[in-house]
Amino acid sequence: MEPGAAPKTEGPRPGLQPALVPIGAMLGTQVLISLAVLSLSVLMPAVARDLGIAPKLVGAFTAVTYAIASGVALWSAGPISRLGAVRVCQFAMLAAAIGLALNATAYVAATVVAVAFIGFAQGPINPASAHILSQRVPRAWFSLVFSVKQTGVPLGFAAAGIFLPLLLPALGWRGASLCAAALMLVGAGVLEVLRARLDASVAPSAPSDGIWSSIVHVMRHPEMRVLGWSALLYVVAQHTFTFFLVTYLYEHCRLSIAEAGFLLFLAQIGGTGQRLILGALGDRFPRMMLLGWTGIGITLGAIATSLISAETPYWLIGLVVFAYGTVVISWNGVSIAEFAALAPPGQVAAVAAVQTALAFSGAVIGPPLFGLIAAVADYRSAFLLVAACVLAAAVWQIVTSSRLRRLRPS
Repeated sequence: MEPGAAPKTEGPRPGLQPALVPIGAMLGTQVLISLAVLSLSVLMPAVARDLGIAPKLVGAFTAVTYAIASGVALWSAGPISRLGAVRVCQFAMLAAAIGLALNATAYVAATVVAVAFIGFAQGPINPASAHILSQRVPRAWFSLVFSVKQTGVPLGFAAAGIFLPLLLPALGWRGASLCAAALMLVGAGVLEVLRARLDASVAPSAPSDGIWSSIVHVMRHPEMRVLGWSALLYVVAQHTFTFFLVTYLYEHCRLSIAEAGFLLFLAQIGGTGQRLILGALGDRFPRMMLLGWTGIGITLGAIATSLISAETPYWLIGLVVFAYGTVVISWNGVSIAEFAALAPPGQVAAVAAVQTALAFSGAVIGPPLFGLIAAVADYRSAFLLVAACVLAAAVWQIVTSSRLRRLRPS
């Protein structure tokens, strides 16, 4: 059997009922943190106007967020083992609340610091969730459950895209940031109610050999290496789409912030559904092959998005954005599930930390490079470069999956 395919079992698969509470808790955590991460990008046109900065700085702010998140992800395995995964998630929500509140002070320096706090909040969520879910969920359900958890990302982004613009007329962007900060505090409180139940029922991680050992293990592993670098390139596509869409549609296609935010909302909802479909397929078919063909879809979506303009009918813009968003957002859960399935016993958090750091590195590199190309050349060139990078990763995964299947037949 090829690694990544669902294990063959006799009789029905074990049920998920005992894991519903941890799945719900980690899904809710992911929704709130994702809302915080996207908040500045959605509000960026209004923030830039009031602070006198360029809207394309959203690329630089995104890079800072994910650079910090990448470092925190690598560091997070130790605190998860010592403090418990739920406590780490609570600290993350507190950091997000502080960042959102700082952003509301309407100073450029405070906004930069806010971005750093939100990056700190983003970093440990995937390793912490992987630590809890990998020990509470039957392996036969890994792809679906991790995909369900990862739907928190598009759901949080969708909430940011639809609700924050609706708050602008009544509260302004500062009030919208404060409302988001209050949600983070509510989420931390809910986790406190669940903390003893979740952390007490999950065994601690095995002692870590250190960050460098985890990185070496992933880079030497024939499947993890391909999956990790491909995740980096897929995140370039995902985050340039997510973080630039409102600004791109506002500047290039002459849509209003509300119109662009609504299309972002629709794309995130489509991506949520596709994550569940891909997750269900990932428990039955080789995951790396699924990820490769998903990359082909991402490539086509990036090319189509590069071709829309101010003259394109709104319905067609919406169709292209929805189709691209659905596929570019869909792959994360399957990738994380494969890393969790391949991880040595007791090292899921450490391996997930490396995968998260690699993926977040794509968010560090991609958005500022995308913004630079858009400023120096045009948006079309930027989207076409994204398409070329993702196509290379997709082909790499398809070829690798086929080779492993020949070497290790079922």
